[in-house]
Amino acid sequence: MPVSEAQVIEALRPVEDPELHRSIVDLGMVKEIVIDGAHVQVGIALTIAGCPLRAEIDTRVSTAVRALPEVDEVGITFGVMTDEERTALKERLHGNPSATAGSQPAHGHAEGRVIPFADPSSKTRVLLIASGKGGVGKSSVTTNLSIALANRGAKVAVVDADVWGFSIPRMLGIHHPPTVIDDMLIPPEAHGVRCISMGFFAQEDQPVIWRGPMLHKALEQFLTDVYWDEPDYLLIDLPPGTGDIALSLAQFLPRSEVYVVTTPQPAAQRVAQRAAFMAKKVNLEVKGIIENMSWFTGDDGKRYELFGEGGGAELAQRLEVPLLGQIPLMAELRQGSDDGHPIMSENPNGEVGMIFAAIAERIAVELAPTRRYNKALKLL
Repeated sequence: MPVSEAQVIEALRPVEDPELHRSIVDLGMVKEIVIDGAHVQVGIALTIAGCPLRAEIDTRVSTAVRALPEVDEVGITFGVMTDEERTALKERLHGNPSATAGSQPAHGHAEGRVIPFADPSSKTRVLLIASGKGGVGKSSVTTNLSIALANRGAKVAVVDADVWGFSIPRMLGIHHPPTVIDDMLIPPEAHGVRCISMGFFAQEDQPVIWRGPMLHKALEQFLTDVYWDEPDYLLIDLPPGTGDIALSLAQFLPRSEVYVVTTPQPAAQRVAQRAAFMAKKVNLEVKGIIENMSWFTGDDGKRYELFGEGGGAELAQRLEVPLLGQIPLMAELRQGSDDGHPIMSENPNGEVGMIFAAIAERIAVELAPTRRYNKALKLL
């Protein structure tokens, strides 16, 4: 007996759109199924014309249908959703971001728009990765830490909020911009990490010359117009220092956790402490210190503290938070960031990979937020 249309639908139900991570059946992308004996023709409506992952969808659909024992040949035709279908899809996935807030922004709102991560019911932990000065490797720490958390099975997203020195897309090896569905941005993904960045909207050699209000608006769009799909962690790579962006994020995301990156030298940690003190001033909790460039291991096997020692531990002691890890200076770490092959994905079991994995575990387990009351105890 030839395969039935219902069997083909069930075979396609586990197939997910690679960007939206939802069943193509549930998304309404399967438009037609024509069965002619052992030949099955499937019509798929892509979300946008020129979908960058069309080939991946083709492979997934073909593999799923061909696995049916009654099918010998699969043909796939592609069309594009109508404007009305895209609008309906956006509403179903993203809802209406408009809020009833007044004209003055409040905590968790961006000029009348709801910030989903500020909602007390949100399961997403927002990690602000900060530094007092540039050049301490904050972005490479953000990149590799995000992959380390993803390797633990978590859903992870990154906002590259360093609008003047954006670098996260390059470090993750992402080269295509977000997909836009009816003004909803779908962040591209690599190594299990979704990312949005000013780097998708400006040339790499183009300066971003913006004042505070424009930066505020850009952050609002990153947080409200992007379909993040409720990640477990949202890492935000802050620009160095204590300027407008840090203040805006403190207002938008009052439940954020702050992690400060420094180097071992005393001068660097004294600058880094300013970022920590600013966080406390705006009622954000500093959860830990990460020391980067802690040592270099020479060909002789000896460790050399090129940038001094003790800065991270001293800062952690002063702030009364843990020093989560010390990351050595390695050519592979730098090269991986430049080439889009992060060391955490290329060599997770190496020395640096294991350090990032340990930091991720401490953040996920030791520093996990605790509820004030245990539900089980309340029932007793």
